Amino acid sequence: MTLVLNNSEMELVDSRKLQLEQQHFHVLAVDDSVIDRKLLERLLRGSSCKVTCVDSGDKALKYLGLNEDIDNTKSLTSIEPSCLLPQPLQEEGMKVNLIMTDYCMPGMSGYDLLKRVKGSSWKDVPVVVMSSENVPSRISMCLEEGAEEFLLKPLQLSDLKKLQPYFMKSHNNSCEQESTNTSIASENDNFIINKDNISNNNINSVSKRKAISPDPPERSRPKMKGLEVA
Repeated sequence: MTLVLNNSEMELVDSRKLQLEQQHFHVLAVDDSVIDRKLLERLLRGSSCKVTCVDSGDKALKYLGLNEDIDNTKSLTSIEPSCLLPQPLQEEGMKVNLIMTDYCMPGMSGYDLLKRVKGSSWKDVPVVVMSSENVPSRISMCLEEGAEEFLLKPLQLSDLKKLQPYFMKSHNNSCEQESTNTSIASENDNFIINKDNISNNNINSVSKRKAISPDPPERSRPKMKGLEVA
């Protein structure tokens, strides 16, 4: 029996699948504007994403474990209380699936942050740059440096649709990684089992040899003429 779904049913299935993927999707949001940061966080959380917010590029690098020169206390004072972490992200074994950063920020700009991320171990993580100014040269510069998208602020719910391919990509990568880890674990288990079997076989062989070997004859007591040695 073949089950055939109509278009509306297929859209419902795809929507539920996307929501499930987004629940495990972690976004690092970087913006010095409290209003824009709160708006972005609300939009992403409304899409079931996990969100961590910081207000500067330096704090984003510290969170990613890429800037060890900044003092821990100084670098974490402006991280949102609900997302405060005592250690850099890499030390905790967590994962960021997407970085969204404002372009114009005091100190390190979003463009500088983009270059630092793309030149690090996080280079495969998609980076989306945001700005309230529509400057073609700025957009081209960010895209050439490796940004996946350049979105104009204020962001809207429709802008999140542009991020859906990254939700899918992250989910597929996670599945591949889990499959690889499972395969490695299985190989290790087989190796341990084979090693145990070899050890058991060696023990059995030693036991058999002991069983086959005849017991040495009892040594008779020496006798002397007329006397038996006690």
